[in-house]
Amino acid sequence: MASTNVRIGQQALAVLDVALRVPCIFIIDAIFNSYHDPGTGWAGTAGRVLIRVFGILVSSVVLVLSQKALFKFYTLFFAVMLGAVAVMINYYATSHIDFYSAYYKAALGFRLLPRNGPTLWLGMAVVQLLFGLGYVVLLNVQSTFAALVFLDIMIPLWGLIIELPVDVRQLVAVASGFVLALNTAACLLLKLKWFYYSCRYVYLLLRHMYRIYGVQLLLEDTWKRIRFPDVLRVFWLTRMTAQAVILVYVVKVVRHESGQQATLTWDVCWDLFSNLIISGCDSTLTVLGMSAVISSMAHYLGLSILAFIGSTEEEDKRLGFVAPVLFFILALQTGLSGLDPEERLVRLSRNMCLLLTAILHFIHGMTDPVLMSLSASHVLSVRRHLPVLLVSLALFVLPVALSYALWHHYALNTWLFAVTAFCVELCLKVVVSLTVYTLFMVDGYHNVLWERLDDYVYYVRSTGNVIEFIFGVIMFGNGAYTMMFESGSKIRACMMCLHAYFNIYLQARNGWKTFINRRTAVKKINSLPEVKGSQLDDIEDVCAICYQEFATSARITPCHHYFHALCLRKWLYIQDTCPMCHQKVYIEDEARDRAAFSNNNGYADPGGDPDEFAAPGRAEGAAAAAGGADPDNELLEDNDSIEYDEDEWGTLNGGTPIEEDYINDDTDSNGD
Repeated sequence: MASTNVRIGQQALAVLDVALRVPCIFIIDAIFNSYHDPGTGWAGTAGRVLIRVFGILVSSVVLVLSQKALFKFYTLFFAVMLGAVAVMINYYATSHIDFYSAYYKAALGFRLLPRNGPTLWLGMAVVQLLFGLGYVVLLNVQSTFAALVFLDIMIPLWGLIIELPVDVRQLVAVASGFVLALNTAACLLLKLKWFYYSCRYVYLLLRHMYRIYGVQLLLEDTWKRIRFPDVLRVFWLTRMTAQAVILVYVVKVVRHESGQQATLTWDVCWDLFSNLIISGCDSTLTVLGMSAVISSMAHYLGLSILAFIGSTEEEDKRLGFVAPVLFFILALQTGLSGLDPEERLVRLSRNMCLLLTAILHFIHGMTDPVLMSLSASHVLSVRRHLPVLLVSLALFVLPVALSYALWHHYALNTWLFAVTAFCVELCLKVVVSLTVYTLFMVDGYHNVLWERLDDYVYYVRSTGNVIEFIFGVIMFGNGAYTMMFESGSKIRACMMCLHAYFNIYLQARNGWKTFINRRTAVKKINSLPEVKGSQLDDIEDVCAICYQEFATSARITPCHHYFHALCLRKWLYIQDTCPMCHQKVYIEDEARDRAAFSNNNGYADPGGDPDEFAAPGRAEGAAAAAGGADPDNELLEDNDSIEYDEDEWGTLNGGTPIEEDYINDDTDSNGD
């Protein structure tokens, strides 16, 4: 129970922390969107610039305050506001209220105050006492000065009771406000020491983090500490809600005055929604707020899909980060916030289509490993396969439907061409994934080793990668055309450079490297001696990679270890050493002439010389010889005890890192 209360308290503090930082974003957004009149002269312009800079600076400092300092700041701020409201109520009451009038009407025409004068006096006295109490508590005023504060706030009401002249009452109200302002200034001056040390502490902390961790980690820590995505999200939703309420109220008033029905039709609702969306991205801060909302939606969408397909990969939970970053880059690239309202709506819809295709590509990246894992592990449960297949089907249908709808309503242009290319590329990825999935499933239903499976998987994936590379080159040309003839910008040029490096150069280099590795592995496998027929009966052991017997043939390494050709070829994709003793897999002419075969436990062929063919490359034998021990008295251990995990494969003997494509191509069919 205590832990639950603590957790609820922490959540409440987090919500309050976010809520108190949101007004800073509103102030900064209002300052950036404020109208500037250039005809007021240099003095007025300089004054407005100074006020704007000061407002942005103060708001930024408050935004990054620690939670304790933030609560302290707002405590003082609300105390000052309560004092100011109490003073304004006193001045307004002494200037405009007549206790003995029939009614008092406010500025909007509502009859707010009662007819009875003493009742009005008592009500105002209670309100002022509450304001004074809040002022005293928040400023932590001592008891003696607190009584004087209450007395100062109540003096203007006494002037109303004894019916002093209006000028005298106004003078008393002004004097009361001046005294309260002096008291507030004195209290704030006493707090100035705390403010100085708080700012100094924040400065020293930031300087320390900058020197130790650098700018990047400093920004990341500040981003998380102030919960900036939540602040932006609350800012955008609050702004949209307020604008929606105002728009609906104005529309209803206009329709009522024109004699139309107050109910909103679908066309009116669509116009309201369009206006809200247009105003929701009219500045950089609102674009950031919309990105934060998209981040939340994409995050929960990714979690839902992961739960549906049964994946637990942490890397697949990054959709909530990728989607908003891409949306913000698209907004900057197209200058979204600086466009006219109508053009902004069109551009936003186009960016959303591009964002949708990118999200679908990311979802395919989430489902493809699960699809390959289920097929390669030969899981036969329909409940495990059906969700992934349904998501893959949706990833094929949605791009087709989106392309059809866009081509049906829009003429061909560079944007439509880009969206269509992304949709076709996604459909191609889905077809490749399903084809490889089918090959693995077919292999799972056979009890014999399908040696050509790895080649077929490679051919399918290579075809898909080549087509994706062609699409990447085409999209680079489309972007270059757009930059030169439609809307060129520095951000677009940077994005094109990144696209050329990651999607064209790196993809081509990795594909060529994969091709060379496979060709080299095939050449080395073909150069190794092969054992067939009756010779296999003399080898009473299994392949040290897949632990399966040799049905048709085996390949012998120069260190006299033997494996399935397919298993050894997959190993050579990773590194060029023997899986058993980690010697180089090279065939020299002298060694090939003297090569015979032994089993994987180091015993020689019964028909040959045992001293000649006893496994020469074993680490245990070398250690024993170095120590002077008699090898005849040593027990020959099974080489299968030398095990290495996947991380060690790419680091031993200068081996190259494990290629992800080859791991994905692992059929695991040798377990049948």
